[in-house]
Amino acid sequence: MRTTTVGDLRILLPDLDPDDLDSMSDLTDDLSDAAIENASWRGVTLDDVTVRGSRLIGVDVSESNWEAGIIFGCEITRTDFSGATLSGVNIERCAVSGSRFTGTRLTDIRLRDVLFEGCRFDYATLTRVTAAGAVAFVDCVLTDATWSACRLPDTVLRSCQLVRLELDSCHLQGADLRGNSLHDLKTGLENLHGVTLDEDQLPDLTHLAVQDLNLTVRKR
Repeated sequence: MRTTTVGDLRILLPDLDPDDLDSMSDLTDDLSDAAIENASWRGVTLDDVTVRGSRLIGVDVSESNWEAGIIFGCEITRTDFSGATLSGVNIERCAVSGSRFTGTRLTDIRLRDVLFEGCRFDYATLTRVTAAGAVAFVDCVLTDATWSACRLPDTVLRSCQLVRLELDSCHLQGADLRGNSLHDLKTGLENLHGVTLDEDQLPDLTHLAVQDLNLTVRKR
């Protein structure tokens, strides 16, 4: 069983054998044990599609519309989801690296044992995204993204760019935010209830508190 650890979080990862994968490029409703490289599915409509035990490299699914379905046990590398809409999709035991989610809209997504590493989520909108198990974002760009009504307890964010990331009515109890600059977050303090920080982030937290409470700070 292949695993990785981010902070105190242990994540189950896909354990794929290249010899067991069949090279494919066509999209079907049930895609299993496939190796898909540099395929173009730009602008397609996906309805209740299952992708299982597969490796996607350099695939273009930008501007697509993905409704329901399952992504399980997959490695997703340098894949372009920019401008896509994903709704009601369950993503489990997946490693997603070097992929682009710029401007992507993710709604009612359920995550379990998912590692996002080196991915771009700038201008992405996450609405009611739920972590049902271990989830981590490592070296990801979340600049100008919006998280609304997301339930991401115990999620780890490490070395991410959070400039102008907007948090609205989110539940992040137990989330580990160490190793990130929080100075330019767009959030009220209630969205940070119960998170884990390090001492170096306390000035950022003070800055957010001054903004949230509309305090006037004057020098003597």
